[in-house]
Amino acid sequence: MGDNWNMENIPAEKFRFAQMEDRIHDAKFETKPIGYFMDAWLRFKKNKASIVAACIILFIVLFAVFGPFFSQYKISDADGVYAKVRPKSELLSKIGIMDGTRAQRLNDKYYMHLMAMAMASEDVDGQGATWQEGLDSEYNAITKMGEVYSEAGKDYRDGNIDSYYSVGFRYKSITMSEYEKIKAWEKENGLQVLYPMVDRENEYCDPFNREDANYWYRHDSGSNAIDENGNRISLKAMQANGLVDNYVRDAEGNVMDYVKKDKSMVMVRVLYYNYFIYEHGYEPLHLFGTDAQGYDIFVRMAHGARLSMILAVCVAAINLCIGAIYGAIEGYYGGTIDLIMERIADILSGIPFIVVATLFQLHLVNTGKVSTLGGLLFAFVLTGWIGTAYRVRTQFYRFKKQEYVLAARTLGARDARLMFKHIFPNSLGTIITSSVLQIPSVILSESVLSYLGIANFNSQNMTSLGTMLANGQGTLATDPHIILLPALVISLLMISFNLFGNGLRDAFNPSLRGADE
Repeated sequence: MGDNWNMENIPAEKFRFAQMEDRIHDAKFETKPIGYFMDAWLRFKKNKASIVAACIILFIVLFAVFGPFFSQYKISDADGVYAKVRPKSELLSKIGIMDGTRAQRLNDKYYMHLMAMAMASEDVDGQGATWQEGLDSEYNAITKMGEVYSEAGKDYRDGNIDSYYSVGFRYKSITMSEYEKIKAWEKENGLQVLYPMVDRENEYCDPFNREDANYWYRHDSGSNAIDENGNRISLKAMQANGLVDNYVRDAEGNVMDYVKKDKSMVMVRVLYYNYFIYEHGYEPLHLFGTDAQGYDIFVRMAHGARLSMILAVCVAAINLCIGAIYGAIEGYYGGTIDLIMERIADILSGIPFIVVATLFQLHLVNTGKVSTLGGLLFAFVLTGWIGTAYRVRTQFYRFKKQEYVLAARTLGARDARLMFKHIFPNSLGTIITSSVLQIPSVILSESVLSYLGIANFNSQNMTSLGTMLANGQGTLATDPHIILLPALVISLLMISFNLFGNGLRDAFNPSLRGADE
């Protein structure tokens, strides 16, 4: 201030009396109090990886809850004809993505068979169809064809095959009233469902192909197309002259689209794509494809993710409650109580989890005492709380001798208040982190148990991510989409929950309260 400074130089009117309740602040240091959870949120949102992980978890949760409502299929809907079809999207298929096709190498014989199916879809009246009509047909399963190349003396082509149209035709046993109903529907909608019936009993039909409605043309015992004289038809001859049909005809030579089985039932041959539309009112389209049983993967995966996450969250919540109480008692009282409780925990922790899960499934689930979900829940809870209890015990040993705890005890605070009001909040970061990290651990363990066949959620109305992995392992080489998508969801959950848990740990760490990161 300088030696010349003197209070007498300040006018008296600049002074005023300060009251005891007055709060005097320098304006630039004026702050507002921040609560514990608000402070935790401010720290959490600075962790970009945790925010991204939380968004991914939220997206998967929304998909699991609301995904089935946006699908035209139910979890129990299974169509064996459309088993293992590829993912298809009307929007993405326009740019060549998720168009329902699979890459396949074709020899001349299979190439002719696929083209015969396309030609048959245009042969409504049984008068025959040309090669060009088959190429131009909207039901042609071949969407892309590569150049011809030779290998071991045979010609091959690499092509893309539409997994929906490659199903082709199927035989159906229906009533005469249903037959008339289909005929009326055809006129109303302009789509052909019923096609000329194939004579399956003559010499032009291989006995091994009698149940395959796609062999509408004459063929020999090797499934090779033949002409009127029984000679094999080459690819060039088929392209030039077509095929010789093997349709059922009446006495006047007209083709028939049904064969009577008895007084009320008839056998018909349907183009299955249009028959599906007739039955369901919409085109067959599976956004994520179907599994080996014909279930829609999109809907099943949503229900599977829902079940897996519900199981994991329930296990984490129960283990948190048990572990927090158990560990708090151990750490707070210590001594003999701690010694006895630790030995109990040691005995339980020595039991292998997979043995416990297997025994529960054998003696509780298989005997009908509890459901598969209940058996897994018991197995996870039996020993799952031990890790949480150990962390809580460690934190209580760390904080119970702190000055603020001694001060609260001096003021008359009871043990329960000291444990859960003063000590427990300081352990919250570690406890929450361990609980959150239990969720991906449970999901992974459930997946392993389902994959090994110990737990089985495979039913019409229930599935899990692990069960979907188990169902898809047999088709990994040929149809990887069945196992790829559930595996991707599990991987995302594993990574996201770990990043999310780390972010929560830092956010709830009391030592970082008020820190400017």
